[in-house]
Amino acid sequence: MKLNAKYKAILNYVIGPILFVVLAFTIYQKIKEQPHLAQCWQEISQTFIQNRSLLLLMLVLMCGNWALEAWKWKILVSFVQKVSFGKACKSVLSGLSFSLFIPNGFGEYLGRMLYMDEGNRLRSIAISFVNAICKLIATLFFGFIGLIILLKKMPSLSHTPIQLSHFWIHVLIYSVGFGLALCLLFYFRISLFVKWFKKIPFVYKHRKLINSLEAFKFSLLMRILLISFLRYAIFVAQYILAFYLFNLVIPTGTAVWLVTLLLLLMVIIPTIPIAELGIRGEVGIKVFGLVSSNTLGIVSATGFIWLINILLPALVGSLFVLSLKIFKKNMQENKIGKEI
Repeated sequence: MKLNAKYKAILNYVIGPILFVVLAFTIYQKIKEQPHLAQCWQEISQTFIQNRSLLLLMLVLMCGNWALEAWKWKILVSFVQKVSFGKACKSVLSGLSFSLFIPNGFGEYLGRMLYMDEGNRLRSIAISFVNAICKLIATLFFGFIGLIILLKKMPSLSHTPIQLSHFWIHVLIYSVGFGLALCLLFYFRISLFVKWFKKIPFVYKHRKLINSLEAFKFSLLMRILLISFLRYAIFVAQYILAFYLFNLVIPTGTAVWLVTLLLLLMVIIPTIPIAELGIRGEVGIKVFGLVSSNTLGIVSATGFIWLINILLPALVGSLFVLSLKIFKKNMQENKIGKEI
């Protein structure tokens, strides 16, 4: 257990920062090599200043995006504990703040668990798992479509500096399709799988943690999935607006399927929280570089999306975390200990 903790510490605080620096330097070099860099930067600055309404619209979409996630969480967790919409919003944003430092989605689970009553926190993990599967289905579904469109357009992309292989695109399509089919099967038959799992002695011993999943009917699961699809559409819309905001000229239809590829790759590629911004920029250059040579605009757009969709809400979530009684209690105990 100590070795595992030590490994995670090295991954987050040593390898993560090094990877971020390497990616940041690589992106900087690519931006530096871009032709007419000064002119591009001036055009981006002018477009950004002249389109403040787009910035406001993106912020509104961000609020709508996380409000939908809170609504979805409120519905899901109601099978374990009734929570208000306001509390659901706080738990979602708090989970987002933890996810900046704890990888693989564990930070998100931890932040949401803090708002559950004692005795219900472990039960909420199963709910979080269903929520993660739901979001994964949305990403795989639209990413699968994006890959098929990419395959059809590959002959027209042959002149790009990024080399594409029909073989590996086919491998990725079949892999994503297979993963999507498995996720859909598990998601819509989750009550049946729970009954099977409970036949395992260890699982049966802790059956209280997953009993709530048996109440998930098809109509409810479809409702939750539609909310995830709507959130996905908001993400895509924000990218389209960001392209216009940073003077990245890509036809809307092409931009949509390229964004689906970006979001798919961000799920497939393992990331470290502190290096995620750099990874997003590098992947964005590879994907959007298929149709645009404006590296500065690509990096600016992907970075700005991360800023308003992840960092800004996470900062708000950190304020909610500090307001929790459990943290206030610890702070008071530390203060008393120092006085003694």
